[in-house]
Amino acid sequence: MKYTIGNFLMMVTLATVFLSCSTHDQKATNQDITKASIKETADGYRIFLDNEPFFIKGAGVERGSIDALAKHGANAIRTWGTEDAQEVLDNAQKHGLKVMMGLRIGIERHGFDYNDEEKVKEQLDQVKRKIMKYKDHPALIMWGIGNELNHEYTNPKVWDAVNDISKMIHEVDPHHLTTTPLAGLNSKEVEWIKTKATDLDFLSVQLYGPMDFLPQIIEESTYTGPLIVTEWGATGWWEVAKTEWNAPIENNSSVKADLYLSRYQNSIMTQTKQIMGSFVFLWGQKQERTPTWFGMFMPDGNETESIDAMHFAWNESWPENRSPRLIDFTLDGKKATDNIKLNPELTYNSEVIVTDPDNDSLQFRWEVMEESQSKKTGGDEEYIPEVISGLFDNDSTENASFQCPKDPGAYRLFIYVNDGNGHTAHANIPFLVE
Repeated sequence: MKYTIGNFLMMVTLATVFLSCSTHDQKATNQDITKASIKETADGYRIFLDNEPFFIKGAGVERGSIDALAKHGANAIRTWGTEDAQEVLDNAQKHGLKVMMGLRIGIERHGFDYNDEEKVKEQLDQVKRKIMKYKDHPALIMWGIGNELNHEYTNPKVWDAVNDISKMIHEVDPHHLTTTPLAGLNSKEVEWIKTKATDLDFLSVQLYGPMDFLPQIIEESTYTGPLIVTEWGATGWWEVAKTEWNAPIENNSSVKADLYLSRYQNSIMTQTKQIMGSFVFLWGQKQERTPTWFGMFMPDGNETESIDAMHFAWNESWPENRSPRLIDFTLDGKKATDNIKLNPELTYNSEVIVTDPDNDSLQFRWEVMEESQSKKTGGDEEYIPEVISGLFDNDSTENASFQCPKDPGAYRLFIYVNDGNGHTAHANIPFLVE
């Protein structure tokens, strides 16, 4: 191409237009970004989004309905990784929700070695690529670096890596906050993080049964800064009573709902000088010792009474239609705590007593499942035990008889009660076939 004054002027004009458009597009993007910060107010530490206070009423979402979350009065979502990040962010934005985006970080119990400088650097680079991809989305407000990195760990160098990731995030994304969710909160981890991970904006704690003692736990931890409870909910399978054959005894759906509400009211809302909100667990469903232990939803999408409890917690009013309430559940006249032992192939009776706040017509479903033999911890993925078919003659009423499995071993009897309006009550009893 021959360069002439005319060509040069034309190129300058095109370049000016291009730069102008690029600047305009970047300016529009920056205006859309939600700018998050933390301020200490007269009422305590608070998150501010675009200079407006924002108390997190959120849930950890895994295969749960984001539409339902918004309808029940929540304002935020927490994830554990970026696998479906774009979809989650877009869906959250559509429903007026904000997002704490999780970043999966190497876990020592899974074999990650924080003495391996090359692997640590490679991980930092991988995380940076994720940050660059999603940092400008308007639904994003904070990054969760790893998850329970202090669970079964020995190498404190993990906190150096967390700090390097936080520093990198703040360099390329100055508008959003960083934290790392901890399993429990004790003075040992607090001191390590205060020494090694000083770049974090705040700490996050995850508790289940000990949520009843959260005020005391915070005091004993010596941590006085801003805090979010990033996981809490049903009492864990590792925290409950067990049968003689070591099967954990699960609370029924109504006991769980009562615990959700009391823990929110008595542990979270009494500590708002430090606590800036929480993410309840789990807005979805998963297998962890049983298919019902932590999920606030059933596999078919039905809601449990724990969602009613959170609706009340977030709105100070109950939903229009509520879940069935389970009053009592027995097998052979005995309760789950009675170490029930049955004889193979004999017939046994079971009964559930349940009410419905709306007097809905109730449907009953009974099931026997093999006891989980999983030894996984920390929420790692588990297999789903086998359902034993052909045991029930009639499984559609509040009373059911079934033939005990012929093979010796540990099992559970499950009852599911549906109200026909998208809600389910559930309970299970472990038993041993001798």
